[in-house]
Amino acid sequence: MKIIQEDPSLVYRPESEDHQYRNYKIAQWGSCAYRKMNLMEAISLLDNLVDESDPDVDFPNSYHAFQTAEGIRRVHPDKDWFQLVGLLHDVGKIMALANEPQWAVVGDTFPVGCKFQESIVFCDTFKGNPDTHHPVYSTKYGIYEPNCGLENVMMSWGHDEYMYRVLKYNKCTIPEEGLYMIRFHSCYPWHTGGDYQHLCNDKDRKMLPWVQEFNKFDLYTKTEDMPEVETLRPYYQSLIDKYCPGVLSW
Repeated sequence: MKIIQEDPSLVYRPESEDHQYRNYKIAQWGSCAYRKMNLMEAISLLDNLVDESDPDVDFPNSYHAFQTAEGIRRVHPDKDWFQLVGLLHDVGKIMALANEPQWAVVGDTFPVGCKFQESIVFCDTFKGNPDTHHPVYSTKYGIYEPNCGLENVMMSWGHDEYMYRVLKYNKCTIPEEGLYMIRFHSCYPWHTGGDYQHLCNDKDRKMLPWVQEFNKFDLYTKTEDMPEVETLRPYYQSLIDKYCPGVLSW
């Protein structure tokens, strides 16, 4: 008799079992063993994805990628790495095209292992989460030391963390400011809500304005005017070749 193991994605939703879910997803995706492809191929896959959590768009996420990149390019023409970050910041959403439910991929992120802050979207849904009543996880610092730095904090799993791990695994040369934008751009409780300052160190405080600057373009470049992707592709391919060349492990 064959025993079918159910994917924890369908059982342990983040509001109920943060740690079990996160650990399972890191084991599944964190080793970058899903497939091999270059970055432009991955971006093209987003032609098939509309983010159900985003109330501002109803078109494929690939267009949002080019809109964001072009918005940054207009304001920061001298920072090609920043433009590239705009293009690839959401590429981790390809997990949703590999049978991951969208709730497990898109949306806001937040630290786990410490008290949930009220600025987390739909924070009231955590009432049934055992971490809310845990003697350690429910405290201000939880399992962390004061001002330990966000790099040392476990974040809820999503496309941010996955894309960050892909870039690190493949030794891409995007500057640290860009890596912070990618890893924490969905952490609205931090960069917009002002929470989790007690976990931040000097590096986080230095990086925060960069993440907030990126956030302007992520939010406010979404329009129904679709970019001419084929015209833009050669320019952005040159940036990919500079910072994230060749075939990557995903």
